[in-house]
Amino acid sequence: MSESSIDKHPQHRAIRSFVRRAGRMTPGQQRAMDEMWPTCGIDFIPAPADPSAWFGNQHPLTVEIGFGMGDSLVELARLAPERNFLGIEVHEPGVGRLLMNARDAGLSNLRVSRHDAVEVLKHQLPDHSVDRFLIFFPDPWHKKRHHKRRLIQPAFLELLASKLRRGGRLHLATDWENYAEQMLEVIGSSPLFENLAPEGGFSPRPQDRPVTKFERRGQRLGHGTWDLLFVRV
Repeated sequence: MSESSIDKHPQHRAIRSFVRRAGRMTPGQQRAMDEMWPTCGIDFIPAPADPSAWFGNQHPLTVEIGFGMGDSLVELARLAPERNFLGIEVHEPGVGRLLMNARDAGLSNLRVSRHDAVEVLKHQLPDHSVDRFLIFFPDPWHKKRHHKRRLIQPAFLELLASKLRRGGRLHLATDWENYAEQMLEVIGSSPLFENLAPEGGFSPRPQDRPVTKFERRGQRLGHGTWDLLFVRV
């Protein structure tokens, strides 16, 4: 899924917010892509857009970065028709599956961007336009020498904060304890966010976050999951 961060040295190759994974779309996913992209797809344009125009209403906007195969995002959108949802993912089979499931569920409040999330946030989403960011199970880059590639770094956090309205929420989840602790330290050190956990640590899983098949399998194997909930101050 995602890695870090924002390139501060234009003369160097920019680090993207994702790792492009191999995989081919099924015929059903390709049909959904062809059918649904004209109405649900958001093409990247490096200029500020009006998210309300994508949906035709002023409902609060939730953005999920790196939605994988999209099952959780479709479920969230199905359960909250009073909200708008934008998913950002570059893995084409995941985009195709999300569009297929969104079509089958008859959703009208879900849009998808098939582009680098850093560029979408920097150039296309206006400041203070997002009500909630979701980042579920980003790539943990578990080897210590690769920790610098993790998505949650101070520069990316500042970018998220600039797009969130005041009082907006940032919800992260991971099944890697070391990454959970690093995210807690990075976000907890930022004056832009306040931890919603009573003790300033991890939060119980909110009931509205669907449990994925991958997560259930991990739970059966005794793996933990850590949720972090912060509010933009």
